[in-house]
Amino acid sequence: MVDVWLPYGNTEVCLRIPTENFLGTVEQKEKSGVQDPRIEIERAISEPLGTKKLVETIKPGDRVSIVLKDLDTSVDHIVSALLKELTGVGVRREDINLIFTYDPLYLSSSKERKLPLDNEFYEGVRRIVHDFNAGDHIYAGKTSFGTEVYLNKIFAEADVKILAGIIEPHPYAGYSGGRDGVMPGVSSMKTIQQALSRALHPKARRGTLDGNPIHEDMMEAAKFAEVDFALNIVRNSKREVVKALSGDVSQVFESGVKLLDEMCKVYIERSANVVFISPGGAPYDSCLYEACKVIDSALEAIRSKGVIVLVAECIDGYGDNEFYEWMKKIKDFKGIERVLKENFTVGGYGAYLLMRALEKAKVILVSVLPDYYTYDVFKLKPAKTVNEALRDALDTVGRKEKVLTIPYGNVAMPVVKLE
Repeated sequence: MVDVWLPYGNTEVCLRIPTENFLGTVEQKEKSGVQDPRIEIERAISEPLGTKKLVETIKPGDRVSIVLKDLDTSVDHIVSALLKELTGVGVRREDINLIFTYDPLYLSSSKERKLPLDNEFYEGVRRIVHDFNAGDHIYAGKTSFGTEVYLNKIFAEADVKILAGIIEPHPYAGYSGGRDGVMPGVSSMKTIQQALSRALHPKARRGTLDGNPIHEDMMEAAKFAEVDFALNIVRNSKREVVKALSGDVSQVFESGVKLLDEMCKVYIERSANVVFISPGGAPYDSCLYEACKVIDSALEAIRSKGVIVLVAECIDGYGDNEFYEWMKKIKDFKGIERVLKENFTVGGYGAYLLMRALEKAKVILVSVLPDYYTYDVFKLKPAKTVNEALRDALDTVGRKEKVLTIPYGNVAMPVVKLE
């Protein structure tokens, strides 16, 4: 037997696979986190790529807007380092705007967005949650894809514009980070809906930039915005800062993606008939809506008519009402694809990811979600344990078929060599 431990909520569960069935585990090439993230970020700010140092582009009296997508300790380090740099050359704290925004894929129908807690380095700085539906967005131009780019007024009118965030694999943009601070980051809902209508394009996928219309549209929007400086970090599966990069938006993003590919793209000899995938435990498997965002990684490694086993605790249930409603009313993949092309919504896209998987494979869910929701609404086969799911999967595809495991589906990206 081969024992594989899969993240599940705040713990792990042990999957026991007969040796003759075990194909392998897709494991990212983990890099160690730096000893002191703040020192690493300060180093990156002092060594920008493709542009002048930040201190050489700003002066006292400048109005500065910093766009931040994520809210966690890594972002606290980013903010602290940037504020130290800005105030060090005489920029007044009251002239600095921190604009907090989110990828709408991680918002969906939720209206609740929170500012970070008060602490010493936020004092005197204006903190704003970007409102996608505000009526005062400023028109910046139209991309070659036809997206009309309307931007947050405070951001658009700033003397210095800075994008900060984390570069990570992303289901339709290829990767988050860099240019996405502008679109969808500080764009209007009209702009976002126009841009995301291309999320169904076959190249709009995790780990793909070449020919990805979402990525290319974002890059054009970032040029319209005339961003002055970008600061991004790359993290490992433990969410530790591996490297920080600063400077020109394009160069920072490209360098970060190159490093991330070295860590996360894993080449495998062949696809499998059974794939076990975990989103990486909490918080990535807190609900079914969140967990389904990694199922596309399993699709890269599964054979047609195989079995995908999604191992996700789902302690918060299905998680998103719009996602739930789409899965209740849409009966097949073609139906959801047709409706989304006419009226793209983020909750509908979550349902699209799941229905696309169900089109190719049987999907078993190991979770605490009640069977009614698992089977009747989301069309998944429920299982209480991973080993119960393994028995079911091998009964479906054959007792001698191969099993592949992906413990960290949020970061590991399997790439099958030509078969």
